[in-house]
Amino acid sequence: MDNLGVVFLSELVGTALLVLLGCGVVANVALTKNKGFGAGFLMVTIGWGLAVFAGVIVSYNSGAHLNPAVTLGLVSSGATEFGSGVPVNVISVLTYIAAQMIGAIIGAVVVWLAYKQHFDQEPEPANKLGVFATGPAIRSYGWNLVTEIIGTFVLVFVVIAFGGGRQGENGGLAALGALPVALLVIVIGTSLGGPTGYAINPARDLGPRIAHALLPIKGKRGSDWSYSWVPVAGPVIGGVLAGWASLILLPILA
Repeated sequence: MDNLGVVFLSELVGTALLVLLGCGVVANVALTKNKGFGAGFLMVTIGWGLAVFAGVIVSYNSGAHLNPAVTLGLVSSGATEFGSGVPVNVISVLTYIAAQMIGAIIGAVVVWLAYKQHFDQEPEPANKLGVFATGPAIRSYGWNLVTEIIGTFVLVFVVIAFGGGRQGENGGLAALGALPVALLVIVIGTSLGGPTGYAINPARDLGPRIAHALLPIKGKRGSDWSYSWVPVAGPVIGGVLAGWASLILLPILA
């Protein structure tokens, strides 16, 4: 398998594991028949942080981007190489993003399989959608977008800063390290996650939302496509801005 194939598989498996464990903790908390039902937002944020930890561990070969916003943020920071010696170009960027999207859909499908009986017995369609996709506490598309931009900016800026500016080989979440990036995701969730549920990752939201739309989930309703652009556009903008900001600020702050 060539290097591009290695990073594709690495990103796919890492993102699938990330979404399986992340959406899995939401299912445990949100679906009423579960033992974890009602455990609260703190359990969700800790679960997502540890889900990122697991995803990073298994995808070091690709640099563990696991997130199109991270990939695009590294590009905008001037990175010349991704994981396994893959050069930064249109083909490699699209390969990363495709693997992340496919992995996210697969992870969401496995969550549905794990909780199939609980989805069947869940009376609230909103709870079922909430397992897969984020939604705002107060729906205001402009301000929801701002929240997602800020949260993703923090994620990508810290990741780039930890690597000393522009990331070289294995640039991505792997450059920060599995445990530190898990703690970073938890603190973003606990501090900035309340307004939107903090997608901070287009693949994490769009992939499972597509799975929700396609899966034969008993009693489901719409997949809230009117909001779906926010957790895609916000993280992309935040990631790219973080990459640009790193070119200006990190040489000063270092």
